[in-house]
Amino acid sequence: MNEEDAVRAWRRVLAVHATAACALERELSERHRLGMSEFEVLERMVEGGQEKYRVQEVADAVHLSQSACSRLIARLEKAGLVTRAICQDDRRGIYVGITPAGRERHATARPTHRNVIGEIFASAGAEGSGAPEGAGEPGAPEGSCPRESSADGDAVLPGGPSGGDAVLPGGLFRR
Repeated sequence: MNEEDAVRAWRRVLAVHATAACALERELSERHRLGMSEFEVLERMVEGGQEKYRVQEVADAVHLSQSACSRLIARLEKAGLVTRAICQDDRRGIYVGITPAGRERHATARPTHRNVIGEIFASAGAEGSGAPEGAGEPGAPEGSCPRESSADGDAVLPGGPSGGDAVLPGGLFRR
């Protein structure tokens, strides 16, 4: 693959990620009061099958910094979806565990998540990228993220469950 093709492929990956992240953020927020990263944290905890996880393990699994993950976990804890506890062996460590309410919210949101990613990847192009035709080309949008307009006409990303208007990055499954 030459350099130009590699850059074009990279831009298609970015376009698919942006499209999927915006769609997931919007649908999970509107239907389940969860952001994409919040869903990913609950998902990893349910899939892992353990009672508790160190915050750093969760952060690594969802591709967030430890401080960003700690803030996200604080929001989930405030919502009653996870609990936090000090590690008895190492007082510097914090464990996080999913609550029954967190399992229920995840189970309710999972079909929405699967439908959105199914739709995104069902529209995959010939290269299997899922990017819209022409994505990665000069002048082409880097992904389609529906925007809302504020009262003064400025474009604003749809707000997440925490009231902010930034889309949080999510991660691909890593085993």
